[in-house]
Amino acid sequence: MTPGELTVRVTLDVCAAVAALAALGAWLGGAPAALGVLAGGALAVVNFRWLAARAAAAIAAGGAPAAAWLLGAGLRFAACMVACGLLLVSGWAHPVALVAGFSVLPCAVIARGLASARERG
Repeated sequence: MTPGELTVRVTLDVCAAVAALAALGAWLGGAPAALGVLAGGALAVVNFRWLAARAAAAIAAGGAPAAAWLLGAGLRFAACMVACGLLLVSGWAHPVALVAGFSVLPCAVIARGLASARERG
């Protein structure tokens, strides 16, 4: 599996799982729970795709300076923190639901990685 295929498969897996969790959240906790799960999942996918794109560009260019990675990661983290803060302060997203949405991505990456390792041998 190529890195591009992994990125696409993880993105699709996360979107499907987040949609199911958002439906469950809407039933259990109403709109703030559903929006929290959706927002957490969306922010996680955007961060993951940004990281995958930067890594592919760095590999193609023969590596990127550490300062560029540090600056990019800091800006990405700051933007994510501001978005989460706005969602929580406004009351649109439930904090636990937001964390649940973020938590889907690592599970999907691990599951796809294990599936890829099983295919190889």
